[in-house]
Amino acid sequence: MIIEQLPALLPCLRRLLGIACCLVVIPVAATTIALPRPKTADDQRDAYPWALLRLALDKSGAQYQFKFAPVIMTQERVLLEIEKENGSVDIVATMTSKEREERMLAVRIPIDKGLNSWRLPLVQDGRKDLFARVKDARDLSALRGVQGHDWPDTSIMRANALPVSTTSDYESMFRMLAAGRVDYFPRSIMEIFPEAAVHRAVVVDRHIALHYPAATYFFVNRNKTQLADALRRGLEAAITDGSFDNLFNRHFAQAIRLARMDERQVIELRNPLLPDGLPAEHQHMLIKFNDVRRVKADVKQ
Repeated sequence: MIIEQLPALLPCLRRLLGIACCLVVIPVAATTIALPRPKTADDQRDAYPWALLRLALDKSGAQYQFKFAPVIMTQERVLLEIEKENGSVDIVATMTSKEREERMLAVRIPIDKGLNSWRLPLVQDGRKDLFARVKDARDLSALRGVQGHDWPDTSIMRANALPVSTTSDYESMFRMLAAGRVDYFPRSIMEIFPEAAVHRAVVVDRHIALHYPAATYFFVNRNKTQLADALRRGLEAAITDGSFDNLFNRHFAQAIRLARMDERQVIELRNPLLPDGLPAEHQHMLIKFNDVRRVKADVKQ
């Protein structure tokens, strides 16, 4: 009976087969993203941005996989590689500036919530009270700091008449401080406590904090609009569903508590490198001093 009806059923079977073929999921090859290689085995500074990068791309539904660049690079070399059409680095998380937003495509969502612009000094272990009587930038100008030669922070310090020595080598900054060649090494709340734990000859000052308006963005090559759009969609989704804040707090709530911001003299510095305004819709994300105090109080030991 079925055999006799087979000729009549063939058109229907062909249609069903066509529908089934349309439903077959064809794997899409993931695009590989090259990240800057960490400076040292102990360097944890990029742990948060790369975790956030993965979260954002997962939220966007984009298919990406990751690898590290073949060699360790200075910050400026990383930016130059991103600017190239086929450079060895595809993305960086770094402080924004007018120049950087002209050179690269910024995803203008402050992934650090402005916390990177709150700086605490590292000092020699034997000079824990070096800043006990420092109340303003004029007092601070009697001391010499150290920064990376191509970091925006260097230009910010000089614009505020603060003496600063520079080097291209990350580890040498800690050695310069330990040897007394400089007086302090300002580091963000996001970085300073793991660094102090690794470099035992230096300690975190407990008297002052430096602050200047800034934001950290993801930057990509200006032609990689698809990647930038995926990041923007994913970050917005993570902000909306709370996973952005959850990740941020897992990484930095402890550091904010340890900073004891309510016990510090805050020295405000101007930032002449800042682009004209930040996206108005994200102003609410930036941590203010009162917010830092509130987060500290809310985090239990």
